[in-house]
Amino acid sequence: MKRTFVRTAGLSVAAMSLLAGVTACSSGGSGGSGGSGGSDGSGGDTSPRFDPIAALRSAEKSTDGADSAKVESTTTMGSVMSMTADGTLAWGDGLTGNLTITYTGGTMADTMRQMGSASMEARYLPDAYYARMGDTFAEQSGGKHWIKYAYDDLETLGGSSGAYLKDQMQNTTPNQSVKLLLASGDVRKVGEEKVRGQRTTHYSGTVDVADLAEKNSSLSQSQLDDLKKQLEQAGVTTETVDIWVDDQDLLVKKVEKGETTAGGYSQTAYYSDYGTEVAVEEPPASDTADFTELVQQQSAG
Repeated sequence: MKRTFVRTAGLSVAAMSLLAGVTACSSGGSGGSGGSGGSDGSGGDTSPRFDPIAALRSAEKSTDGADSAKVESTTTMGSVMSMTADGTLAWGDGLTGNLTITYTGGTMADTMRQMGSASMEARYLPDAYYARMGDTFAEQSGGKHWIKYAYDDLETLGGSSGAYLKDQMQNTTPNQSVKLLLASGDVRKVGEEKVRGQRTTHYSGTVDVADLAEKNSSLSQSQLDDLKKQLEQAGVTTETVDIWVDDQDLLVKKVEKGETTAGGYSQTAYYSDYGTEVAVEEPPASDTADFTELVQQQSAG
């Protein structure tokens, strides 16, 4: 019984980490800069300094071109989990990076502690995500510490939500948060603020999650229809997005908030050291279990 619990829980925790960790980069899709959102009512001056749409387009381009950054984030989702993620991510040639994910509260933290550790290492490569679990999990999985999630397998096993997750994982970059606001049609300049000592400009807006999925992903219509149903069942409708951009037109902070059937969702992410070197190694095959094989073993067991 304990063996089954540990392995099942490990798969669930790692899968949740996959999504929650990388959304530190952004939860947006892979589409273009999109729409012609609102304005901040600043009048006729249309220079980037006063026009939020022009300013966000500059920020989207600059952040995308930076190729990499250090990331720190905190995420909460009702009573399910609270977690932190810290590391580096690169997006110049597919998403790659290393994050240390630590569960600080909620049922997910309790599950992790039962597996011998409240934290895990996550490695992102262009075709797969790897999660390093604790020794307790390895004892129940043939001595292997790592779980490999190939993105193609996520689409096959996860249906429409898996296809959307695959799309996000392969196309997510920090500038997607900026694209979220541009595509939403609802964006305003809040004002000038300091973030960790840096002078920044704060922008805010509200996005329709299902609508953005339709505009900014490569899913088929049937996949989109299924995804919308799943979002409705999860209570996910709209979310607020706030971003802070520095004088180099680079994103330095992002806050996303929304509601789900599991409770309120919130994520705050900070970005720094743009252009930092990111080196990611694939874990040893001898210490890696494939997600699909583990699922098949679960079904047979």
